[in-house]
Amino acid sequence: MIDDHAWTYSELADAALQHMALLERVGAAAGDRVAVWAEASPTTAAAMIGNLCAGVTTVPLNPKLGSGEVAHIFADSKPKLAFCAESFEVPHEVLHVPSLRAAYAPGAGSLPRIPEDDMAGLILYTSGTTGPPKGAVITRRNIAANLDSLIEAWSWTERDTVVHSLPLIHAHGLVLGLFGSLRAGGALHYVPKFTPEALAQALTDPRHEQTMGFAVPTMYHRIAEAAEGSSALCEALRKPRLLVSGSAGLSLREHEHIQMLTGRGVHERYGLTETLINCAVPASHAPMPGYVGPPLPGVELELVDEQRRVLDAHDDETIGEVAVRSAAVFSGYLNREDATAEVLDADGWFYTGDLATRTEEGAIRILGRRSTDLIKTGGYRVGAGEIEACLLEHTAVREVAIVGVPDDDLGQRIEAFVVLKLGHHVDANELVAFVAERLSPHKRPRAVHFFDELPRNAMGKVEKKKLV
Repeated sequence: MIDDHAWTYSELADAALQHMALLERVGAAAGDRVAVWAEASPTTAAAMIGNLCAGVTTVPLNPKLGSGEVAHIFADSKPKLAFCAESFEVPHEVLHVPSLRAAYAPGAGSLPRIPEDDMAGLILYTSGTTGPPKGAVITRRNIAANLDSLIEAWSWTERDTVVHSLPLIHAHGLVLGLFGSLRAGGALHYVPKFTPEALAQALTDPRHEQTMGFAVPTMYHRIAEAAEGSSALCEALRKPRLLVSGSAGLSLREHEHIQMLTGRGVHERYGLTETLINCAVPASHAPMPGYVGPPLPGVELELVDEQRRVLDAHDDETIGEVAVRSAAVFSGYLNREDATAEVLDADGWFYTGDLATRTEEGAIRILGRRSTDLIKTGGYRVGAGEIEACLLEHTAVREVAIVGVPDDDLGQRIEAFVVLKLGHHVDANELVAFVAERLSPHKRPRAVHFFDELPRNAMGKVEKKKLV
């Protein structure tokens, strides 16, 4: 369901079959790549499902991409066919079907069972924070294995309707939201334009037996702000069987805010494009603010040092890089064997670049990226995430990013980039003292910069390299 435009399983299956027939008519065969303009439409879902069933690899295209980004993706992935908006210009060598809606219409039918294998199902492009976006090749086996682990962890059944408003171009919105709903035999209620009210209305739709809400931290922040003045919105947030946050860490302040307003918490999960989901707080466990839970069933996870030696630490203090191995780890970057070799070793371990600690019970606390969030200052190793979490406890701070800036004396000095709440004022010295009182002295910021907003990528993650 997209808003009130709903297809039954039979109608969706028939549209997917028609899509498969269309692929055959135009000569697109198993192993070929097909770009899909990921607009909010049931026919988009039918195209992606039909591609999977035909063994064709989907290259999802974000409708908000700029011309340069689109050109890079087409040049890199070389799709044989593109299902795109009518006004979209594709390279002349690519067959263009200008309207998904014009390609087929729903009727009735059934899908054949397609065996799971290691053929590429998706090529998902990374955010490109360290250069041009890289295409992560995700196999059908990757998708199936990861969804089965999540189905077990979240007790996900055919009774559940997933509600979300996330783009159908990444793991969270596409793999979990769309494919996960189908894998569990349940339903999807997609909200094309996010507002707290629209998401709440979908979560409480009387046609759904029970719901699960998927969102990212920026959405939960807006939901919590809106709920402060709306008892109806607070009540709506109490209805879902599970609220799930991912793509970035949900701050302790937001956890506490939602808990205060609704009396219920949010379950976090942790993953990457290249590995899909690695950890999740199980549905059977209470939410764990600040933690993304233990590894999923079937996922091996280690913390390693800078030489990739295993750190056998369960003290929630020792910081290491997260390394994972599972059936969900991607097969590599498209056309980039060099980049693949940097992160994926011969034994199947993927080195995420994320920093974390681990509790005695095995719960993982993500502290940030090694490249931007591990700060070496005055002989200490400091995780930026710990300082960010501390500053977010200040009543005047709305958002914050901590960055290590080169320093001749300290190696790196800690600097804070802060967005204040509307109508609040605080000086830099007060924020420095606030951190120094709550954390070790060497973790205090040496400078504080105030911004109206922080630079973010398409998924809402702060782009720290643009701050310095």
